[in-house]
Amino acid sequence: MSAAGPDYYALLGVSRDATPDEIKKAYRKLARELHPDVNPDLKSQERFKIITAAYEVLSDPEKRQMFDLGGDPLGSTGGFPGSTQGFDFGDIMDAFFGGGGGQRGPRTRSRRGQDAMIRMQIDLAAAVFGATRDITVDTAARCATCDGSGTALDSEAVTCVMCKGRGEIQQVQRSFLGQVMTSRPCPTCQGFGSTIPHPCHECAGDGRVRTRRTITIKVPPGVDTGTRIQLSGEGEVGPNGGPAGDLYIEVMVQPHQVFERQGDELHCALTLPMTAAALGTTVTFDTLDGEQEIDVRPGTQPGSILTLRGLGATRLRGGGRGDLYIHLDVSIPTKLDEAQIMLLKQLADLRSEDVVRVGVDGADGGGGLFTRLKDAFSPR
Repeated sequence: MSAAGPDYYALLGVSRDATPDEIKKAYRKLARELHPDVNPDLKSQERFKIITAAYEVLSDPEKRQMFDLGGDPLGSTGGFPGSTQGFDFGDIMDAFFGGGGGQRGPRTRSRRGQDAMIRMQIDLAAAVFGATRDITVDTAARCATCDGSGTALDSEAVTCVMCKGRGEIQQVQRSFLGQVMTSRPCPTCQGFGSTIPHPCHECAGDGRVRTRRTITIKVPPGVDTGTRIQLSGEGEVGPNGGPAGDLYIEVMVQPHQVFERQGDELHCALTLPMTAAALGTTVTFDTLDGEQEIDVRPGTQPGSILTLRGLGATRLRGGGRGDLYIHLDVSIPTKLDEAQIMLLKQLADLRSEDVVRVGVDGADGGGGLFTRLKDAFSPR
């Protein structure tokens, strides 16, 4: 053991005749427990420095021999690991990630393409019943000239001369651990590990080109404004032959002249002549499903609602359809000729409606105007 410092074998928990693999394994185990990212307290940080210095000494054959002979392999540090000069931080990366800082390798040129989204307008009938539509999209497609490789014909990518194909370059920086080796992407090859000296003239080395194509879209029944239809693999093709992203179709339903949609319900208004509302009638009404015969009962009042079951919008999830609600209004004539006036006066006489009486309490048991107002605002 060195007289100038601690016993590095004891610090790592190995025997003096331990093999390099046993020393490395022991250091990995301790580094996982004491690394500042795992144990940020000062005591653990100091111990981490000590075992790092111990590993620096015992992993280097010359320093280990010097220590075994009683020398000070760390020089001015006096055997204490205040500085880990010359230590390759890649060993710590190896302990935590299974590979050294310089062994992560270059990144691939082939990457997944981006997703794309376009808006498509449809009418209400297509939203209710579904439809098939053809849309034209401008997206990135695989270059047919180089088949996505990005290289010109009879050429190929070559190993980067700066990083020797590693995709990154290393540099040494000082930290509280001593000298730490860090890595960053190679600026020459952008981290790919290779360069393309002769790029394809069609795609300029990207492996893809812009193109216009037509896609057939199946619109499911029940979609509404804001619904998105996902088409897997129909988006942008990735660089250098990478897989395509997805294409999203956002549906925009155009307003209808007659019907208003509220969820799975359809609403519309129907105006009846005064006589038809009083006498009753049958109306032929155009729905999204075709013509329907609607029976209006005699004495129908303004604001009445007729319900046609199952003629509303389709439910996107769960199936089935909502209802169609027809809101009735009664048209009161504003201009009458003499004959019409006489007929209405005769009707009024027959119904004793020639004089309009406004009662306070009403005689029909339902209460007059003021009684109804009082009831409406009385506390309950």
